[in-house]
Amino acid sequence: MNNTTKQFVRNDGRTCTQVRPISLAYDQFGYADCSVLLSMGQTRVLASVTLQEGVPFFLRNSGNGWLTAEYAMLPTATRARTPRESEHGKKQGRSIEIARLIGRSFRSIINYKNVGERTITIDCDVLQADGGTRAACITAASYALQRALQLWQAKGLVPLSVVMQPIAALSAGIVSNQLMVDLTQKEDNNAAADVTFVLTPSGDVVEIQGTGEKRPLSWESLVTLKEMTGEAIRELFDLQVE
Repeated sequence: MNNTTKQFVRNDGRTCTQVRPISLAYDQFGYADCSVLLSMGQTRVLASVTLQEGVPFFLRNSGNGWLTAEYAMLPTATRARTPRESEHGKKQGRSIEIARLIGRSFRSIINYKNVGERTITIDCDVLQADGGTRAACITAASYALQRALQLWQAKGLVPLSVVMQPIAALSAGIVSNQLMVDLTQKEDNNAAADVTFVLTPSGDVVEIQGTGEKRPLSWESLVTLKEMTGEAIRELFDLQVE
C-alpha cells in the first residue's frame, strides 16, 4: 500500500482502510430463531435464521441437511422508491444473484451431516441501502447463525460443530485512483473496480465477487485490495466475538 492511500481522506472523513461505524442488535422483532439488525454507516440490514424440518427432494433419506438464502430490498431502502418484486410477479436478477452468493458463502462452512434432515434458512432484508448491502447481509447472517446455533444446541437439535467457522464480508474497490474498503453508494457508483470479499477469521477466501467497472483490474491491485480487506474485516470478527 502506497503512502497516498494511507493519507487519503474520503468524503465522510474515513481513511482508505477504515470501515464505517458499526452497530448491531439481536432479536429486535420477528419470530426467527435469531435475527440481527446490522448498521454499517447508512446501510442497514436485517438477517434472520431459522431451522425447519425437511430438506429438498434431492437430499431426502440422505441424512444430510441443507442451507438456503433469500435476499430482498424494501421499496424505500433507496432514495428513489423501488417497486416490490411481487409487483413484477417474479424475483429480479439482482436479488437472485445476491441470494445465491449468500447461500454459497454459508454452504462452505456448514457440516451438513450434523444438521440432520433439516433446512437452515437465511433471510436477508435491506432496510436502507448506501453501498455494501450484500456484504452487510453476509456479516449479519453470520452473527445470527452463531447465536441461533447456541439455541439449537441448548434444545439438543444440533451439535456446535455444525458451523465450522464464522465468516464476514466487506466490499473494496478503486475510486479516484485510490484503493479503499467498505464503499458507500456514491463511491461504488464512481468506482473503477468493485470487489466483495467473503473471508474467514484467518483470512482464507470463501468467495471473491468483483469486476473492473471502468477498466480491467490488475492482479497486483486485487491482491492489495484483499490484504486491505483482510485487515479491516478483523473489526467485524471482533464484534462477533463480543
